[in-house]
Amino acid sequence: MMKRSMFTLDLSKLRKLSQTAGFFAKTYLVLTGCTFLIFVLVGFIGFGHQRPGMTPVSSMKGLAASVSDGFFMDMLGLEVPHLAEARQVPSTFSQENVLSFIFRFITDINPRDPKTLLARELPGMGLDTSYLIRKPPGSQQIAGPLEYPPGNAPSDGGTPSGSGGPDSQPVTAPSASPAAPSTSAAPTPQPTIGHPSTNGDKVVLIYHSHNRESWVPELGLSAKDANLAQDAKTNITLVGKELADRLEDKGVGAVHYATDYASSVEKYNWYYSYKYSNKTVKEAFAANPEIKFVFDLHRDDSSKEKSTLTVDGKNYAKVFLILGQKNPKWQQNEKFASQIQEKLEKKVPGLSRGIWAKEAHDGNAEYNQSLSPNSVLIEIGGVYNTLEECKRTAGVLAEVIADLYWDAAKVDAPAASAGSRN
Repeated sequence: MMKRSMFTLDLSKLRKLSQTAGFFAKTYLVLTGCTFLIFVLVGFIGFGHQRPGMTPVSSMKGLAASVSDGFFMDMLGLEVPHLAEARQVPSTFSQENVLSFIFRFITDINPRDPKTLLARELPGMGLDTSYLIRKPPGSQQIAGPLEYPPGNAPSDGGTPSGSGGPDSQPVTAPSASPAAPSTSAAPTPQPTIGHPSTNGDKVVLIYHSHNRESWVPELGLSAKDANLAQDAKTNITLVGKELADRLEDKGVGAVHYATDYASSVEKYNWYYSYKYSNKTVKEAFAANPEIKFVFDLHRDDSSKEKSTLTVDGKNYAKVFLILGQKNPKWQQNEKFASQIQEKLEKKVPGLSRGIWAKEAHDGNAEYNQSLSPNSVLIEIGGVYNTLEECKRTAGVLAEVIADLYWDAAKVDAPAASAGSRN
């Protein structure tokens, strides 16, 4: 007689197994979907960070200029262990640095700089983002330019004596008033018979969008009050006049506008500075159609050690050359800035802090540079430099600018005039 074997089915176990499989399937789908969304998000971030007019060549140039020698050493250290051990500084690829980079890349917020978070929430704090295009030969990693709104931006401040005001006129530097030898970077030759001259034509325009920028030592301020270094009389316009004077000494006609916008513009607002100076530049072009070079002079907010170069016992205020990427033809301006930096480094090596481009989320980043292909914003020194140090640098800049102008004249290929700006 055959025995029957009984087969029992445990439905509860099957149900648990089915639930487990469903859980893992859902988890897999969620992770897959999240991964896909992350790649899409990164793609959009990359697209949003594209700079207008950026070509692959200029993009790679900017990347190469921004990477320090230490970064390459750390890359080699990944394959050659003793190189990493020999370096006495934290690796570029440390956990802290990598996590900080990823967070900043995704959110555009620097965890080491809280103001980048505030800039997203407070109107006016979203100033221009800068990145290095070209660094001087032999330089290490360079800190970028700093610019903060003045802590006491005047709304209707008094008219400074000697310049500005509603009826202010451009201050033209006379060739008969050479600068004092004590502020000279090198002996400046005086005009002689046969000295080249623009014969009264004003071919260089110098102006100041932030005309009241001053210096802590000159105003007797403490370091904690650096944001108050704004003054109606002792300010960056004095450096502009020095530059104009030196150019006139070399036969290069220069016109200098020292308009004080705080006192001449009704309902003045510091954040509209470039709107005000745009009018100044156009007025200068109308009055002097022969203008070929245009310079907007500022001073930076960097520390003294970063903004100062000492040569033969004399201090010089270091220089930033700034380009605005909202200018659709900024590459033309870059060529001009590159010529300045090349000659500047030959005159006084180490004086330049590089050519920087700025893009804006909420700021300006055009700087009136679309008005001329030979227009550059120049930051001379920082808030802790002295007027003498900045004037000393202005003397070197005058030599460089004059050389550029006369080099162009020699080959009968002067830079584009104001009439061919666009």
